[in-house]
Amino acid sequence: MDKELLRVEHITKAFSGVLALQDVGFDLQAGEVHALLGENGAGKSTLMKIISGVYTRDSGNMVINGQNIAHDLTPHSAQEMGVGIIHQELNLCPHLTVAENIFLNREFSHAAGILNQKKQNFEAKQYLNQLNLNIDPATPTNRLPVSKQQMVEICKTLSMNANIVIMDEPTSALTEKEIEDLFSVIALLKQQGKGIIYISHRLEELSRIVDRVTILRDGRFVRTLNFADTNLPEIINLMVGRSLTDKFPRIETPRGNKVLEVKNISSSYGVGVKNVSFDLYKGEILAFAGLMGAGRTETVRAISGADKMSAGEVILNGKSVKIKSPKDAIDMGLFCAPEDRKRDGLCVRMTLVENITLPNLDFVSKFGVIMNKVEGEKSKEMVKSLRIKTPSITQYVRNLSGGNQQKVVVGKWLMRGAQVVIFDEPTRGIDVASKIEIYNIINDLKRNGIGVMFVSSELPEVLGMSDRIIVMCNGKVTKELVTKDTNQEEILHYATQY
Repeated sequence: MDKELLRVEHITKAFSGVLALQDVGFDLQAGEVHALLGENGAGKSTLMKIISGVYTRDSGNMVINGQNIAHDLTPHSAQEMGVGIIHQELNLCPHLTVAENIFLNREFSHAAGILNQKKQNFEAKQYLNQLNLNIDPATPTNRLPVSKQQMVEICKTLSMNANIVIMDEPTSALTEKEIEDLFSVIALLKQQGKGIIYISHRLEELSRIVDRVTILRDGRFVRTLNFADTNLPEIINLMVGRSLTDKFPRIETPRGNKVLEVKNISSSYGVGVKNVSFDLYKGEILAFAGLMGAGRTETVRAISGADKMSAGEVILNGKSVKIKSPKDAIDMGLFCAPEDRKRDGLCVRMTLVENITLPNLDFVSKFGVIMNKVEGEKSKEMVKSLRIKTPSITQYVRNLSGGNQQKVVVGKWLMRGAQVVIFDEPTRGIDVASKIEIYNIINDLKRNGIGVMFVSSELPEVLGMSDRIIVMCNGKVTKELVTKDTNQEEILHYATQY
């Protein structure tokens, strides 16, 4: 690591008068994986968007490949200088093929200017092979699951021959096998002398790939450390400014009566679910575990009315109910915070107050007219109780951090009288401190006698927060486990029982 690829110094950036970054700096060396860490809202993604030309800096210096960057970059000029970024949010054109996405704006053409689709597909296949992806490059991207779309994003960046590769939460939607493939590619990139800036909330990954870490907090630089000279408790303490002694603040409460009974439901959405049955009790947390494609999301979508059930029965408080739409579920007190919060759980171009009150207009309206004062008061109550970090309730949701966006998803349902609350990957892509706040929200629901279900791909989270576990594989329930009597090995055993 004796060649400097990137140096940023005294970077400052504000949005509408609110400082996102203040006097931040760090450097990246060739052949290095440099982790950029911090809570949601610490400024990590903002800094990366400045480096990649998405945002302009208000002040500060930037040097790329030894060249002082006096002017503001654009995404195109940053790409020409060897900067490639894999965004946390997918940045693909879903109607285009895999190959067309990989080489978008860099298409292969014949001498006459006609698209050379055969060569483009061939070249795309080479990058797909690097990640051991058995995907036809002619496949429309919208036919791929989120995990495969994430890998296409990575291929797209690799195809640009970038020597500065920014990876913003690259493993958040990947399976264990895909993560292993990604880490192999990272090792190859290091050997080639490329520098990688790695952003992840999965701190347990760091020991496998990271050389140095730089920590941000509240938009400010905290410290840069050699990873070999630190440990996770120290990193977490620097990230949040305090020690987090209880990673999973699970509480014990008496289990109440049965609130939900699911009998032999089936659905053809996605991977499909087949004859799934389970019970849920008041004041209980029931986790759904399994590998990618096990049918967990499909199960909760069917229960909450997002997808049509082809067979089976749902019984709520001892009464058989017909849930044909999410509205039906909401009217019955069964709420679902979806896996993709930006696509299915939020209106990102609307404000915080609008998002919270959108499904609760009957609470804030009179004679069909919204009472702005009541709407504002109820929203402020929710912001305070959930500790949502925002300059005001009129802030656009798209400008909030991932953890605060998740709190908004939860907040709009807490305003209504819930009987069952379902969380699909509730802590995906959010930092360790925000995770604990989400866990405490789940605990509050449990304490109030509400039945809670959650889907999670993180087994420590499943074991740390649940009372019982439903393990699924290939659309079927393979085992029901009592959390205190099981472990990761047993869960994985049943998660692979085809």
